[in-house]
Amino acid sequence: MPQREVKAVSNNAMFELADRLKELREAKKAVEEELKSINAEIDEVEYRLSELMISSETQNFTRAGTMFCLSTTTRASAAAGMKEELFDALRSKGFGELIYETVNANSLSAFVKEQIAENGDELPDWLKGLVNVFEKTTVTVRKAAR
Repeated sequence: MPQREVKAVSNNAMFELADRLKELREAKKAVEEELKSINAEIDEVEYRLSELMISSETQNFTRAGTMFCLSTTTRASAAAGMKEELFDALRSKGFGELIYETVNANSLSAFVKEQIAENGDELPDWLKGLVNVFEKTTVTVRKAAR
């Protein structure tokens, strides 16, 4: 096969692959946008369901073989502009092992929840102003036991 024909075949294959890559990236972008929309709707429906379950004092229920349960998690994060002060306070109270380059959000949340439990359901004074604490109620969904 002459070199000119090989180059033409290579270019055609290259252009076909380039076109396919472009199509796939555009399809991926469209799917990601659709996923964002679906996730936003899930958040809204979950919020509305959890509010109804809370107001009706329903901890869980089963429907069509699926169990829906209220779940509350405690979340904590460093207060704005107080990260270094939080790190210093954690170190001075003997909890420096929580700190690597930063504090893992889940570790901090679990630690703060533990501290609140040990302090009569209140945030210890030494953490006040250093962390923001909030509870988030969600609905967990799983197959119901038979």
